[in-house]
This record gives sequence, structure tokens and C-alpha cells, in this order.
Amino acid sequence: MSLIVYLLVLAASGLIVGALARLALPGPDPMSIPATIGLGLAGSFVAGLISHFVFHSDGAGIIASVLVSTLILWGLRRSRGQSVTPFSFRR
Repeated sequence: MSLIVYLLVLAASGLIVGALARLALPGPDPMSIPATIGLGLAGSFVAGLISHFVFHSDGAGIIASVLVSTLILWGLRRSRGQSVTPFSFRR
């Protein structure tokens, strides 16, 4: 497989995982498409490391990647001071 095709497939998988993570955590996210790809790639990488070192298996799978990406997104929101829930229950 050529390098260009590999990078395109990597970007597409990062976009899919990042988009699913953004859908899993409701609320507004002012993220660009490259930031969403980065979120998906970071979640896939961390999930792969956890899978390798904890469970001694190769590859994490889509569910673990989306879960870790969602946790990363939650941490990003908390560090920015944004609310994690889409609704405000203030009186």
C-alpha cells in the first residue's frame, strides 16, 4: 500500500472515531475537521496502548477507541471550563 493511501485511510478512521466521540458527548464543540481527526487518532492510539499493555492483545477496536476519545474530549471540555452537559439547570 502506498504512503498516500495509508495516510488517507488513517485520516478517515480518525475522522470517524472523532466524530463518533463528539456525538457520544452532547453539547457544542467548536472543533475543526483536523481537530476532530486528531481527537480520533489520539483516542485510537491511547486505546491501542491500553489494549496492548493491559490485555496483551493487538488492536483496540472501534468501541474502545470511541470510548477513550470521548474521555479525552470530556477532559478538554473540563480544562476549558465548558459545561459537560448540554442543558443548564440553573434557576
